[in-house]
Amino acid sequence: MIGAAAALLVVLAALVGPILITHDPYAFVGRPFQAPGNGHLLGTDILGRDVLSGLLVGGREFLVEGIVATLLGVGAGLLVGVALALSPRRVGALLLSVNDTLIMLPQIVIALLVLTRLGATPLTLVLVVGLSHVPQSARVLRTATARVIEQDYFHVARSLGVSRFRLVTGEITPNIAGHLLVEFGIRLAMSVVVLASLSYLGFGSTGVNWGRMIHDNQGGLTIQPWAVLAPVIAIGVFLIGMNLLRDGLSRSYTREPS
Repeated sequence: MIGAAAALLVVLAALVGPILITHDPYAFVGRPFQAPGNGHLLGTDILGRDVLSGLLVGGREFLVEGIVATLLGVGAGLLVGVALALSPRRVGALLLSVNDTLIMLPQIVIALLVLTRLGATPLTLVLVVGLSHVPQSARVLRTATARVIEQDYFHVARSLGVSRFRLVTGEITPNIAGHLLVEFGIRLAMSVVVLASLSYLGFGSTGVNWGRMIHDNQGGLTIQPWAVLAPVIAIGVFLIGMNLLRDGLSRSYTREPS
C-alpha cells in the first residue's frame, strides 16, 4: 500500500501538474539559479525558468513513454515466452539459448547505438526501450508458463480439443497473472531508469523533462540544488514506490498454480 501510494502520488503529480503550474515552464522568470522564494517555491534553473513548473510539466511525457514502453516490452515478452514454452523441446531449447544471448547484451549501450542511428524521437525511444525488455520478460514468463502446462487442468483442456488460442487466453494467462504483474512492475522501473539515463545523456525529448532537468542543471548543484534534487526525488519516489509495490504483488500473487 505504501508503494502504491508513493507511485500514485508521482503519477498524479505528472498528470495534473500542467493544470497547477503558475509559470510557463519555458519562460525566463528570474535570475539563473535563483534560490527558492519570491514566488518560486523551488527556485529557478540555469536559464532562469521556474523549477516547480518544469517539474510538474516534465513528468507527464516521461512517465507516459515509460508506461507505453513497458506495455510493449512485457506484452511482446508474454507472446515470446508462451511460444517458447509451447514449442517442441529441441526447438524451444534452441530459441531459449538465442533469447538468453540477447539478455547478455547491455541494454543502455544497444539503446544508444540505435538512437544515434535513428534519432531520439518519442517513437524511437519507446520502441528501443520497450524492445529491450522483451528477452528478460520472455525468460521469466516462459518459466511461469512451463509450470502451468505441466498441470492436470491444462492437459485436460488440451485433450478436449481446446484451441491453442483458448489455451493461452483461458488457461495460461490467468494462471501467470501474478508473474505478469510483478514483471510489469520490474520493467516499468527499468524503463524509467533507462529513459532518465538517456535524457541525461542528451538522447531524450528536447522539451522539459526530469532527465534533462538533471543534465542541464548539474553544474549549479552547489548553488541551487533544488533544480537537480527536485527531479531526482520525483524519480526516486516513483522507483521506490514501484519496488515496494512489486514486492507486495510478488508475495501476494506469485505462487504455484493449483
